[in-house]
Amino acid sequence: MEALALKPGMIKFFIAALSVSLVLTGCGGTNGENGTDTTNTTEANNASTTTSPDNTESPDNTASQDSGEKVTLDFWGWGGKFQTDYTKIVLSEFEKQHPNIKVKYIAEQGIEKLTTLIAGGTPPDVALLDRFMAGAWAAKGSLESLNPYLEIDGEVSADDYYPSVWAEGNYKGELYAMPFGTDNRAMYYNKTLMKEAGLDPEKPPTTISELDAAAEKIFKKTSSGYEQVGFIPWMNQGFLYTQGWNFGGEWAKGEELTPNDPQIVKALEWMAGYAKKYDMAKINKFNDVMGKTGINPFWTGKVGFVFDGNWILNDLTSNAKVKPTFEWGVAPMPSEDGYAQTTWAGGWSWVMPKGAKHPKESWELLKFIAGYDGTLLWGKRADAGNDITAMPKVNEELKITEKERLKVFVGLMEIAHTRPVTPAGQKLWDETFKASDAALNGKGEPKKLLDEAKKNVDNELKKLTGK
Repeated sequence: MEALALKPGMIKFFIAALSVSLVLTGCGGTNGENGTDTTNTTEANNASTTTSPDNTESPDNTASQDSGEKVTLDFWGWGGKFQTDYTKIVLSEFEKQHPNIKVKYIAEQGIEKLTTLIAGGTPPDVALLDRFMAGAWAAKGSLESLNPYLEIDGEVSADDYYPSVWAEGNYKGELYAMPFGTDNRAMYYNKTLMKEAGLDPEKPPTTISELDAAAEKIFKKTSSGYEQVGFIPWMNQGFLYTQGWNFGGEWAKGEELTPNDPQIVKALEWMAGYAKKYDMAKINKFNDVMGKTGINPFWTGKVGFVFDGNWILNDLTSNAKVKPTFEWGVAPMPSEDGYAQTTWAGGWSWVMPKGAKHPKESWELLKFIAGYDGTLLWGKRADAGNDITAMPKVNEELKITEKERLKVFVGLMEIAHTRPVTPAGQKLWDETFKASDAALNGKGEPKKLLDEAKKNVDNELKKLTGK
């Protein structure tokens, strides 16, 4: 599944994005695809067994790893090609190593359906969930804590994962989600356009001021709009979330959410400055043209700089329309003067829904598919493309840093931010779009808009937590 991306800078998309579910807002990458294929079941074979905590067995979970009694786990994941490939590559190997556990694959049917199953006491044993949702789902009691297993099972350690990725699956000091894949954002830059503008193509901008100066030289007007643009802050992955961090802002301080952090306000003022300087109507017209190409606007050769994810590298092999005829590169996103360059990561996770009937066996599956063995098996598949796994050791073994452009993204993972783990995560995400839409269209001052966002988010958090 591809990441949520604003359709090339079309500001009207901000409004539609407010209603997008968390399944889409969380991340990008190519770990799989959504679908509604019918259930598929993998067949067990012979192999060794493993153990799991003895103190977490539910009344219905009478089978142990050594009993020989069969246990069937309901596994909720994407359908389509992902279901076929994941079953063959990862789940079949798990069953070989756990002959008493059979995995019944259920093609996911949407978040609402999963919520209904959990509320009704008939959830799957293991499910795929946007990692961004883990905090909210844990807060409302929809997920089983994995801490009891971590305390007994030494096979899983936070040290095996990127710090921010592991932290995103934790809520109030307890683990609720095991990482599955990750991604982040960097700057793609058109060396050809830089050279034509008299810029050094081997020295991409590293600060916002340098970016502004370089972008201005690349904009090329027509009688009614733009033939090419230097940079549009909100294009693709240029969300306010992204720019807020690039300006050194913090979206949370402890449990307090801070969308009106002074540096985030400054970021929105900067974005609105572009809308005013380069004329929002002309930018929208350019974006309309780009939207009709059927490809990411960067690949048209008409954009000097854009912030986007590692997953668009896959366009080079998966989209026949993408045939760059220009020189280009990838570098960390520029940051505000005085602040370090950074990025933010998203991704998916495997969880144990509240009420899972076979928690011991579910943990065995979780630690396999999200652990070294399962992660490596999936990372080695033929069409892994430019995926980044959540485990540095696996990425090293896969030698993905040998890919010239991908190594930029991998190198940023150790310092990547993730969106705040909070019950009001969706509200915060929505409010950032709402504020951005208004500011870019001249319908409010950034400070006032973000103060209002802060008020709305605080009210939502109070409603959800009773505090």
